[in-house]
Amino acid sequence: MWKLTGNSNLPIYLQIVDLIETKIMNGELLPEEKLPPERQLAELFGVNRSTVVRALDELTARAVIVRKQGSGTIVNAEKWGLFAGQSTNWRHYLTQGGFTPAVPYIRQTGVMERADLEQVIDASTGELPLEMTPKMETPSLSWQSFIAEEQLEDEAGYRPLRETVQKQMQDAYGLNARPEQIFITSGAQQALFLITQCLLKPGDAVAIESPSYFYSLSLFQSAGLRIFALPMDDDGVIISELRDLYHKHRVKMVFVNPTFQNPTGLVMSLKRRKELVKVCAHLQIPIVEDDPFSELAALDSEIPVPLKQLDSDNVLYIGSLSKIMGSTTRIGWLIGPAAVIERLALARQEMDFGLSIFPQVLANSVLNTAGYREHLKQLHQVLEVRRDYLIAALEEILPNELEFIRPKGGFHLWVKLPVEFRSIREFDIFLANDLLVMPGVLFGVKGAVIRVTYARLEQDDSRQVA
Repeated sequence: MWKLTGNSNLPIYLQIVDLIETKIMNGELLPEEKLPPERQLAELFGVNRSTVVRALDELTARAVIVRKQGSGTIVNAEKWGLFAGQSTNWRHYLTQGGFTPAVPYIRQTGVMERADLEQVIDASTGELPLEMTPKMETPSLSWQSFIAEEQLEDEAGYRPLRETVQKQMQDAYGLNARPEQIFITSGAQQALFLITQCLLKPGDAVAIESPSYFYSLSLFQSAGLRIFALPMDDDGVIISELRDLYHKHRVKMVFVNPTFQNPTGLVMSLKRRKELVKVCAHLQIPIVEDDPFSELAALDSEIPVPLKQLDSDNVLYIGSLSKIMGSTTRIGWLIGPAAVIERLALARQEMDFGLSIFPQVLANSVLNTAGYREHLKQLHQVLEVRRDYLIAALEEILPNELEFIRPKGGFHLWVKLPVEFRSIREFDIFLANDLLVMPGVLFGVKGAVIRVTYARLEQDDSRQVA
């Protein structure tokens, strides 16, 4: 396991560095796993201890490992505050590149999901199952009709779809936005990618909620950004913590998911939303508001207005159809100042020559049918039923043993377990029992906490989860 090939022209200490990085990349060494002591590594490699120390110093400088006095050396499990800028050293492209492979737990989850759909209970996938996607008919259009619609498209997307989004945002939230302030994207992640690549530069500090699904996205690292944890309470991000982060690290942008937050399901209070936009405007920190779940509010829930409505100039708003119509829809939108939209649209045009007209025309057609509102209504009902199935099963089978907040919409239940997990390896117990859930460590927090997604859980599935 700890054997050098001996056929490399690299110095021995760099061969050791490469070996350890490769083991981490392949999943042989997991986050927070402890490495053998220096003396033992020297014996295993057949080298002087000083050579091992030099290799570990190099790995520490790259933030690959963490060395703690009296505790030994462990694989770094944290992303908070790390600078992961692009390296000009070609030898380290695979290990140092921004888009790193998924951690072994996530890879194994994907393998199990595909291998045996009947046996495995999927409470991890944050996407709609097929039976909950729209059953509406798509328009019958000829190939020439699609091509003709390209005349209504520019760098920012298909204009009729932008006008439809404009009307829906006005009707739903009272949000006023002109079509030139709306940019159609290939899903929400393309919007995030363009923001990080075009509006920020390597080394910039950004703040994201903790916990947050943003933590698991490699796009922040690919842009060479340093991410800092913005703690939350039941009302949302803690404003005093944001001020501290700004003064310590000169935060350049704040990324939040204020409505049915992923993974916690929390909804930021209206008071906190007003405080957040006021402070960020004063500090001149732009806010990126990711809002994929707000249309999935429970029928009896009152959802606060988007941050974008409270401050139209300082907030970039991202919406998406993936949680409503299925992940393959790949239609999202970004609403912001016209100058920003123009800049991002031109950047995308240079990168990939725009967005296909086909999904845009189909999405616009569906959004303008009466069946779309009926689909939303049915989706609300099914999600509420499945949420209640899961909570009832947990309360019946594990009464007073779990901590969670009943979500008022969205897909997710954030559950604190009555045990202690020391590393992500211990979450393999769920995989061993054919249950797919998402450990809290994947969202940037330690401890025995998991995200359970109930969108795919029937009543019997919920009892098996419990």
